[in-house]
Amino acid sequence: MGLYAKVLIVSDSVNRGVREDLAGPALSARLEAAGFTVADSRVIPDGEESVAASLRAMSSGFFGLVVTSGGTGFSPRDLTPEGTAHVLERDAPGLSEAMRLVNPLGRLSRGRAGTVGQCLILNCPGSPRGAIECLEAVLEVLPHALALLGGDAAPHPPDTGGSTETSSS
Repeated sequence: MGLYAKVLIVSDSVNRGVREDLAGPALSARLEAAGFTVADSRVIPDGEESVAASLRAMSSGFFGLVVTSGGTGFSPRDLTPEGTAHVLERDAPGLSEAMRLVNPLGRLSRGRAGTVGQCLILNCPGSPRGAIECLEAVLEVLPHALALLGGDAAPHPPDTGGSTETSSS
């Protein structure tokens, strides 16, 4: 089974066509280089409800990764984490913490990570550089996380702190 991803750009100015989306193409290219098939890419305006509605639609029946970009900062319209919280069933704080550690400005990110059904959602910053840095901070563990979400019994070899037993047994 392949790896699938969707990209959601959250930006009033990109949605209105007054600014070019640079983060979306950069995220899609990086995901594809890592072996993901990007199945969908959307641009929506900032806002708690627009994010929640889009994430519900994009994650419904989807087995894969949804990466958002934008709306994770401190400006009044930065409500991506709040919209994401309405959708998530389980938080994955280790992923969002790892993403915040890649850059000193990451301390200002309020992005979330978590799951809904068999979908993993990651909130990345709106800047192309910040979005790629945050994605790369967790990229190597995403296939394993998705395999676990899909119900695969994934082995944890002793050299990674586990045993040769499967993690779901």
